Amino acid sequence: MLTYLNDPDEIYRRSFETIREEVDLDALPKNVQRVAERVIHSCGMIDVFLDLRVDEDLPDAVAKALTDGKPILADCEMVRAAIIARFLPAGTNIICTLNDPEAATRGKKLGVTRSAAAVSLWREHLDGAVVVIGNAPTALFTLLEMLDHGAPRPAAIIAFPVGFIGAAESKAELDRDPRGAAIATLLGRRGGSAMAAAALNAITSAL
Repeated sequence: MLTYLNDPDEIYRRSFETIREEVDLDALPKNVQRVAERVIHSCGMIDVFLDLRVDEDLPDAVAKALTDGKPILADCEMVRAAIIARFLPAGTNIICTLNDPEAATRGKKLGVTRSAAAVSLWREHLDGAVVVIGNAPTALFTLLEMLDHGAPRPAAIIAFPVGFIGAAESKAELDRDPRGAAIATLLGRRGGSAMAAAALNAITSAL
């Protein structure tokens, strides 16, 4: 028999105890410490704390948007699947247009990624929405370009695109100019759907 901890409550308790022991979360405003804690837990890397950027008003912005009935816009199905539905207000709509046939058609026509084309379909849903990006840098770049050209502003942008091409640059641009939205992001190449969803779940679990 292998020896390992198999008590779910104890695993949970000790996991977050370890994070608190190894990271000084008190350096952050109280209302965003939970977000940082959950992002660290989702990836197992303590040092992401150094690159994490979370606006102090993000939890309130997300809470107001969702209680007002605004949708969550996810860039990929992995993000949508990782959002914990029971934490959301009843009737919250999670929209992912990546597999919309129009995204593939538009992407081929314009010579852009399907992720970028999918985000271009968000325009009618953007006003006051919560955006969660956990995969494609081109999704974040496209969103920022849309906002620069007058698209309705979302209430919050939680952006953790990952990869070697464009991920660091897209997040640096969001951090430089959030376009009036409350944001959470992770500077550099690291990111992913688990981190993005964890940041949102940290907020919605407290609603």
